[in-house]
Amino acid sequence: MAYVKRIDGSPTCAVCRRTLLMGERTVRYSPGGDDWVDVCPLCTVVASEHGWLKEGTPTTPLVGVRRRRLRIPAITLLEGRRPTAADDDVPAAAPPTLPPPLPESMVRRMSSEEQELVEAADLFNESAFRRTIAGIAKSLGDPQASLVHLSGTNPEVVITIAWDISWYQYRVVFGSGQPVRLAERGYELEDLDARFTGWNARFDEAMRLVPDAVLLD
Repeated sequence: MAYVKRIDGSPTCAVCRRTLLMGERTVRYSPGGDDWVDVCPLCTVVASEHGWLKEGTPTTPLVGVRRRRLRIPAITLLEGRRPTAADDDVPAAAPPTLPPPLPESMVRRMSSEEQELVEAADLFNESAFRRTIAGIAKSLGDPQASLVHLSGTNPEVVITIAWDISWYQYRVVFGSGQPVRLAERGYELEDLDARFTGWNARFDEAMRLVPDAVLLD
């Protein structure tokens, strides 16, 4: 286990590519047996699944160990789907309590733009980026969040997640093979356009992004 130091510059996790914070613990892995890279604690399972050698472990690979692909349960705000056990031979931890499905009457009252914001939050919650934000929140606390609909030929939703010393911005493109992507990140909130700082969303106890639209009475 290593720690990020000031002299390290701006190291990133070799798996999720997130910029590691000062003092954050990392684990050293060797993807090919020669060079060593830093992996954040949240991505160690993925690194092991890819066969990366963890620092301090025997160099001879273990035979007969079945690799599992990490499954992230899908959480749909509009349909209220619930996560299931990741593997049938691994006891599943009790899932966090999910909010009840949105009543159809509430969905009907939403504008098409509000429905797209809810769908964008759903796609973000199903992505690996949710895990990245959850890891940062353990160090920096709960972030502020906003969802902004961008109209055009191909409508997009911009998700901005910010702390006092760091912010991340994601673009959600509906119908894309990879609908959620990291667009920008920075450190000063003043660098954000004012339209992205109208905080209209929050994270619940399970670190799911919830737009204000689902809180309508």
